[in-house]
Amino acid sequence: MDLEKLKYPIGQFAMPDVFDQKQVDAWISEIEALPGQIKKTTENLTDEELNQPYRPGGWTLRQVVHHVPDSHLNAYIRFKLAIPEDVPVIRPYDEERWAETEEAKNGNIQLSLDLLAGLHTRWVAFLKTLRIEDYERKYIHPAYTQELTLANMLGMYAWHGKHHLAHITNALTK
Repeated sequence: MDLEKLKYPIGQFAMPDVFDQKQVDAWISEIEALPGQIKKTTENLTDEELNQPYRPGGWTLRQVVHHVPDSHLNAYIRFKLAIPEDVPVIRPYDEERWAETEEAKNGNIQLSLDLLAGLHTRWVAFLKTLRIEDYERKYIHPAYTQELTLANMLGMYAWHGKHHLAHITNALTK
């Protein structure tokens, strides 16, 4: 069993050499489609299936489903901060500890599916108002030593959704 392949089933994110409106539109489409994809993949899962880890030592599928809107809510706020503010320093969150909260470990996934659907509808509406040059705007994440562009973050979060969707689908096909 290749642990790296289980951790990164679609590989790690890499920013493409060319970032243009076509790439923006593709990533926005991926973000827009994600809630429906996760809902369809998880709609008939039993508690037993939801409580299985996607890899040895990894989160359960339930925790993964709850993690995605947690993460993407933070991403939405970071995007919103970076547009009107000049290189804001964002507040990080401890995703591991968030995944260990009681509702993330045992809660009804429908709550997170509903949150993800509404959040992505609003996030996509916002993203579609941005101009290509807006993606050059930056923010600072205290854990990194460089400023992060919205272009890079758009790609990272489009990848992030597909990454966790693959965790769910791969765990179910074992």
